[in-house]
Amino acid sequence: MEILDTYADDFSPQEMIVVAGARLLENNKVVFAGTGLPMVAITLAQLTHAPGIIPVFEAGAVGPRLTRGLPLSVGDSRTTSKAMYLQGLNSAFELAQRGFCDYGFIGGAEIDVYGNLNSTMIGDFPALYQSPKVRLPGSGGASDMAASCERTIIIMVHEKRRFKEKLSYLTSPGFLDGSPGARKRAGLVGKGPYRVITTRAVLGFDNETRRMKLLATMPGETVQSVQENTGFDLLVDDNVYQFEPPSREEIRLVRDEIDPEGYFIKKIIK
Repeated sequence: MEILDTYADDFSPQEMIVVAGARLLENNKVVFAGTGLPMVAITLAQLTHAPGIIPVFEAGAVGPRLTRGLPLSVGDSRTTSKAMYLQGLNSAFELAQRGFCDYGFIGGAEIDVYGNLNSTMIGDFPALYQSPKVRLPGSGGASDMAASCERTIIIMVHEKRRFKEKLSYLTSPGFLDGSPGARKRAGLVGKGPYRVITTRAVLGFDNETRRMKLLATMPGETVQSVQENTGFDLLVDDNVYQFEPPSREEIRLVRDEIDPEGYFIKKIIK
C-alpha cells in the first residue's frame, strides 16, 4: 500500500505519455529531440533518474541545461543555455549520421504496422498532394532523425484513424515494408523504431517480422481496448503488463518545475 500511495490520481493522457517517455530514457545517452512533449520527457528524466542525458536540438545546440525554462521551438535561444556545443543545423544532423545520437524522439499524425510515420498530408497521394484533405506540418527534422538516429522513440495519440494499415504519405521511415534488410537497402544508418508511446499503450516491434507488438497497456486500458483502437492487427507480447501510473513526484515536477505555464502540457481544470 505504501507504493500505491505514491501514485498520482489526477494525471492527463499527455502527462502519462511524458512520464512513460522519461522512464524509457537511460542515463548518459544522447537524445535528439524536437520541442513539445519529447523535451518535457527529457527534462523529467534529467530531474529523476538520468541526470547525464545529453539533449540535441535541431538548430545545433548539444547538451544544454534547460534551467531557463522550456524552449518554445528548436531555434529558441534557451536551447543554447550552457550548451557543450553550438555549431548549427548541419552539424547537429551530422552527429546523427555519424552514429552519435542514441535516440531520436519524434511523432506523427499517422503510423503503420512497421513504424513508418506520416506528418505531411491526409488524402490520396499523389493525386491530392496539392489539395489534400488536411495539410500537416511536414517532416521538419523527423525524417532525418528516423533515418539516422540509432533508435527512435515515437509518441502518438492512440486512435484507430491514426494507426493505419496504409499511410496517406510516408514522411519518416520506420521498417519500411518490414522485409529483412529493408532499411539497409534504402541507405538508412539507424536501427529503426524502438518504442511507440501512446495514450493507450507502450508498443515495440517484433525482431523477425518488424510488425508492431503490444508490450504494455496504460492505466485503465486492456489488450482488447488497445486493439479496438488500432487500424491493424497487433502482435501481443507473451508478458504484456500494465504500465505503472505516474508518481506524485513525477507529476509535481512536470506541473511545477518543467512546464508551469502549461505551454506543452495542458492544465487539468478542477
